[in-house]
Amino acid sequence: MTTNQTDYGKAGRNLPAAIAVGLGLFVTLIISLFADVRFFAILVAFAIVLATRELSQTLVIGLSQRMVILLQILAPIIVVAAALEGVDGLVIAFIASSVLVLSVRLLDGEEAYVHHVTRSIFALIYAPVLASFAVLLSTQTDGAWKVLAFVLLTAATDLGGYIAGALFGKHPMAPKISPKKSWEGFAGALVLQLAVGALLWIFIFEQPWWEGALIGFAMMLTATLGDLIESMIKRDLGVKDMGKLLPGHGGVMDRLDSLVINAFVAWVLFGIFL
Repeated sequence: MTTNQTDYGKAGRNLPAAIAVGLGLFVTLIISLFADVRFFAILVAFAIVLATRELSQTLVIGLSQRMVILLQILAPIIVVAAALEGVDGLVIAFIASSVLVLSVRLLDGEEAYVHHVTRSIFALIYAPVLASFAVLLSTQTDGAWKVLAFVLLTAATDLGGYIAGALFGKHPMAPKISPKKSWEGFAGALVLQLAVGALLWIFIFEQPWWEGALIGFAMMLTATLGDLIESMIKRDLGVKDMGKLLPGHGGVMDRLDSLVINAFVAWVLFGIFL
């Protein structure tokens, strides 16, 4: 049995659609950040509801509708708790959410109980908990610029890797996990990331360029790791994308895979260097 899927070559995606959607999301991000960072928290909470819905339907096989709805309620609560009460709010909201998952799942019986609760809690960590660090970053001094820097440093990895990989990619980096990723793409991501990091630190934060380059290098590694982690999850689940909501990108979680990892990394590194 064969399936009719369009071959987009080395790009692996519908490039015009991906560019249009990417620009639209970036403009929305800029507006939310610089109009009022509270709008950014709302935007993150909304995106995380969609991402959690994808995860609850794809990652947790056979989860009841009751539990799917519960996860979609808990996800934005975690994000909002982080926005209002900081790290303490994030920790308390996550622990309370985990207890609720363990308790409410009792209503569906003993079959697949461990499978459902462990994967549901993993979904809460993977989407709302990690994404909440972007909200925590936005509440700091110069928070809007810090969030923009973290997004640009993550996007630079994807853009540099895509351009170099599409033009020169011949040597797969992890063929069993993500066949389209190449060492040439990795080198392109590194070059662009170092440049973006240095420029941000010079012109935005007025700090030594080498600090920005160092952070850019670290976030390139973690962005690549985040992409590979989601690729491994999708291979384990036997799916190409987590969803189909974003043309040219797949699902919401397909776009957030590197961002959620780098949100935590940026929160740590920016706290050290800025």
